[in-house]
Amino acid sequence: MSGGGADRQGWLRLAPGVTLAMSLTPIGAGLIGTILPAFGWMPAIGAVDPGLGAWVALLAQLELPGAVMLTVWTGLAGTGLSLALALGFVATSHHRPLFRRLTGWLAPVLSLPHAALAIGLAFMIAPSGWIARLLSPWATGWGVPPDLWTDRDPLGLGLILGLVLKETPYLLLAILAALSHLDPARDLAAARTLGYTPAKAWLKVVGPRLYPLLRLPLYAVLAYALSVVDMALILAPATPPPLSVLILRWFHDPDLALRLQAAAASCLQLGLVGAAILGWAAMETIVTRLARPWLTDGKRGRAGAAARRFLAALQVATLGLSAASIAALALWSVAGRWRFPDDLPAVLSMNAWAAQGRRLAEPAIATLALGLLATAIALALTIACLENEQRRGIRLGSRGLILLYLPLLAPQIAFLPGAQIVMIAAGIDGGALAVLWCHLLYVLPYVFLSLGDAYRRLDMRHVDAASSLGAGPWTILWRVKLPLLLGPLLAAGAVGFAVSVALYVPTVFAGGGRISTLAIEAVNAMAGADRRAIGVAASLQAFLPLVAYALAILVPAAIGRRRVGRAP
Repeated sequence: MSGGGADRQGWLRLAPGVTLAMSLTPIGAGLIGTILPAFGWMPAIGAVDPGLGAWVALLAQLELPGAVMLTVWTGLAGTGLSLALALGFVATSHHRPLFRRLTGWLAPVLSLPHAALAIGLAFMIAPSGWIARLLSPWATGWGVPPDLWTDRDPLGLGLILGLVLKETPYLLLAILAALSHLDPARDLAAARTLGYTPAKAWLKVVGPRLYPLLRLPLYAVLAYALSVVDMALILAPATPPPLSVLILRWFHDPDLALRLQAAAASCLQLGLVGAAILGWAAMETIVTRLARPWLTDGKRGRAGAAARRFLAALQVATLGLSAASIAALALWSVAGRWRFPDDLPAVLSMNAWAAQGRRLAEPAIATLALGLLATAIALALTIACLENEQRRGIRLGSRGLILLYLPLLAPQIAFLPGAQIVMIAAGIDGGALAVLWCHLLYVLPYVFLSLGDAYRRLDMRHVDAASSLGAGPWTILWRVKLPLLLGPLLAAGAVGFAVSVALYVPTVFAGGGRISTLAIEAVNAMAGADRRAIGVAASLQAFLPLVAYALAILVPAAIGRRRVGRAP
């Protein structure tokens, strides 16, 4: 190998270490920057006497017990319902055409930012929302919006519904990805020949092997549900709010002394997530032992048509409500006069877009730039890591996978405030570089997980053929592998871009209020009463990821048609 090739090979071997360092450094620094203030050490505000004062002040807050209970309830309920709905639908409908049709709509639903989906859902379930309008007055008798608590209810049911709408498609996609590693068709066929129904065959034969592959994605969903901020600001009750919203409120309070209390609350949030994951793992062990007799009892069971129809209807309703929520956003953004209980606006107008367009131009450009840059860097690092795997004949182990998932398992509100403190001390807070790094922290795992399987399953006969013709490793990478992987590359890029567009808390803390994105504008707009302005901001935020997914589908198809047209 030439000297230049050897140098580039050396740089390639550094890629995994650089990638992990870029992911773990902000988390480690952020946790230190959170834990020290929680125990009284924050010289920037004059707190230099370590102690438990912040914890005493935190425990004295009257809102704390209710906030903790609401956090645990909504997080566990949202995760549990999402898992049950995803597994139940796959188990009962995996052999039916409806399953293939619905899974084809997962990508557009997954592309929807959390804040935009939550705002659209609020537009649907509010007392004056679209659902009430469609049912009034013929079914309800309402001529004015009812005095009901259908959004931001005290039990957090609206937040739970929002989490289910967002996380069920994610878990469905995780199930489909895991099934590609199992190839369950032969086992299911054998179970069917023994008289098992499709659902029972899937639950008894595939389920026990599938669940271990879902464990990390499921824990990531649980960690997010327990610490979500943007959806909670829109759908959760305000008195008391979830713990994550309290933490955000205290960190931004003008009283700097509350920073210590907020840091203690962040540590509590981290403890809640850790305890929930450990508790869930313990429940897995208990359920495994209790289910063992059922798995081996040999009972074939009934057809379960009613359960299949019910779960299929729930899944259709879930995806349909997500689509209707985005439609409600778009409709409100162009609504002129729209009185209750009219089903549709009496007048359509682009006035809101004209009024808000100039104000949202800068956040839209910032969102686009951050998303493209973070995705490009994540793709470059991912390709380098995967190429290093292939050339050295190694594979990402379980420990490496856990480290890759760590940014998704650690609550954002637990370490990003501390990371902001470290950034302030280093003089890099509030800049584009700090925000980009925090976005990359979350974009990178999703890009790696999206591209990894496709890269590893690339037909190596193409590589061998190019090598036999004298092509070197780097020529093969650029001229053979990447063109063959164009579709997966664009798909992974669309996923990474969608993740960046949706990020709210990282932008708030890393940007320090100096950099605004569409996620921040959409959440902030909910503080006002102008649904048209809210609809414009949220629609624009939802539009960008949809364009990215559309390009990921259309570009490879267009290139494929062109190649077919050129073939002799």
